[in-house]
Amino acid sequence: METKLILIEGLPGSGKSTTARLAYDVLRQNGIEAEVYYEGDLDHPADYESAAYFTNEEWQLLIEEFSPFRDQLSEKSISEDNGFLLPYKKLGSDMPDTFFEKAFKHDIYELPLEQNIKLITQKWARFARQAENSNKVHILECCFIQNPVTIGMIKYGAPQTKLLDYVLALEKSVKRLNPMLIYINQDNIDYSFKRAIKERPKSWSEGFIHYYTQQGYGKQNHLSGEEGTIKVLKARRKAEEEILKKLTIRKNLINNTAYDEHSHRIALKNVLINNPVRKGNV
Repeated sequence: METKLILIEGLPGSGKSTTARLAYDVLRQNGIEAEVYYEGDLDHPADYESAAYFTNEEWQLLIEEFSPFRDQLSEKSISEDNGFLLPYKKLGSDMPDTFFEKAFKHDIYELPLEQNIKLITQKWARFARQAENSNKVHILECCFIQNPVTIGMIKYGAPQTKLLDYVLALEKSVKRLNPMLIYINQDNIDYSFKRAIKERPKSWSEGFIHYYTQQGYGKQNHLSGEEGTIKVLKARRKAEEEILKKLTIRKNLINNTAYDEHSHRIALKNVLINNPVRKGNV
């Protein structure tokens, strides 16, 4: 059975984006048609990025409040689960700031956990059905484990059993694609996170630290600042390791502590080509 899905996971700063890019390059260079989707892609096939959900009642109120933009809103909206989904960042820059503030409050990843799980699981199931009939290998970065753990543990402080059930539901949806999961390990979380802070804009680190310490697990454990965030990341890695043990899809752990792109490419080629993706025996 051919592999039609490659999932790239790991902690922030571990090298997931680089891994996804290299995996795409390796497959293409070996004649395998592939498509790669990174975190933040507005057209992500399996996840929602900058998409808001409104119940029918909430939708009608939104249309009334922003009636001059009724046509734009209706054109971009998608009927879903007795309500409407709206990819709000795809709307024009002429939309008022008050609209985007309201839309963000209804973002898929700001919803109550159970509602988020339902909508995300439905999207993954639709993606799997579509991808099954495609000849491409889909490479998805960080949305399979990271997003469920982030909203479940980091945002809401949910127990490990809830995180596991969430990811196992996604796994069930995609098994028909004979997926392969590549988890990127780092020996030193302190170093990799601080390296990410140095490489990325200050606004990223400030937002990240606030998200990780001012709600859910971080708040429950009275953690704060950069060091508190690292403690949350270590707890997150432990949670992800437990999830990895329970997954039955094929898994490959690759250590990227050296951040050496050449050796990383070789490791990926060994996983993807020397044990061929097309034969499904990795």
